[in-house]
Amino acid sequence: MSRIGKQPVKLASGLEAKLEGNKLIIKKGQDEKVIDTKGVVKVNINGDELTFEPTEENKFAKAMWGTVRALANNAVIGLTQGFEKKLEINGVGYRASVKGNVLELQLGYSHPINYEIPKGITITVEKNIITVKGSDKQQVGQVAAEIRSFRKPEPYKGKGVKYVDEHIIRKAGKTAKK
Repeated sequence: MSRIGKQPVKLASGLEAKLEGNKLIIKKGQDEKVIDTKGVVKVNINGDELTFEPTEENKFAKAMWGTVRALANNAVIGLTQGFEKKLEINGVGYRASVKGNVLELQLGYSHPINYEIPKGITITVEKNIITVKGSDKQQVGQVAAEIRSFRKPEPYKGKGVKYVDEHIIRKAGKTAKK
């Protein structure tokens, strides 16, 4: 029994949901999110509430029950509030700037790194904090992970790109002979 799958998803005002075959479509104005139910999860739309139940009694259907409910909930949150990840740049001479549709990073390499910002994502830079915002939770997390991967934080001085809430375990450096 899925504890998550049993919980209904409340649609916020301004959102509309409809079923087209095996796809659940949640819309707000021009923005829409499509969730594939794979034909193993039944979605009931009761006014402003979505409920989910598996159509079969097998392991895959039970796994997809909670997954589809979580994806629908993330779509509702993404279309109403949006998602955001914050990254922090630490290091002498390390900096970032947004130029049009490109994030330019200078992270101690001999060349600047130009990261093209994907559609649906907005990136802002304030001092040494990079904020990644968007309506798709998966895409926001993926973009933040790609930016972090350009220079992961190292354990000796903590230089690199890290999440704001991430804690870097520091190592002691070399010790002098006595």
